[in-house]
Amino acid sequence: MRKSVLLLVVLSIAAGTVMAQKSASSSSTEKEISSVLQQQVAAWNSHDLVGFMAGYWKSPDLTFFSGATETKGWEPTLDRYRQRYQANGAAMGKLEFSNLNVEQLCPNAAFVRGQWQLTMPDGKQSHGLFTLEFRKLPEGWRIVHDHSSGEN
Repeated sequence: MRKSVLLLVVLSIAAGTVMAQKSASSSSTEKEISSVLQQQVAAWNSHDLVGFMAGYWKSPDLTFFSGATETKGWEPTLDRYRQRYQANGAAMGKLEFSNLNVEQLCPNAAFVRGQWQLTMPDGKQSHGLFTLEFRKLPEGWRIVHDHSSGEN
């Protein structure tokens, strides 16, 4: 009986330690990913698309889904943003992210949900939702897949 109680106490302490470590890791991941997203917003609002794209995995395997369109690769995604928000005098507007929900799936992967809003210089707004898959790479947390939807 005594051994059973002692074993139960040891297991409870071990489980508590694991949960505390997991919570600390999850909190750190959330802060790191939120920082990447804040840097993206700051870059966008400074009209710096390359800086904005620094939050993405610089790989031909990056995927970006918007509407019924799939863009594959970092360069094509940058080109898509340039065409849509900088070509022919287009304005980038002011970007905001809100209602972020970061869920760490394992030590090197996380799933992020949130909302975006873009306010153009003439006051028109577009907004939508996004889901992002982040991976922890040697250069830090990066978006490896982006699925965004929106309305004007």
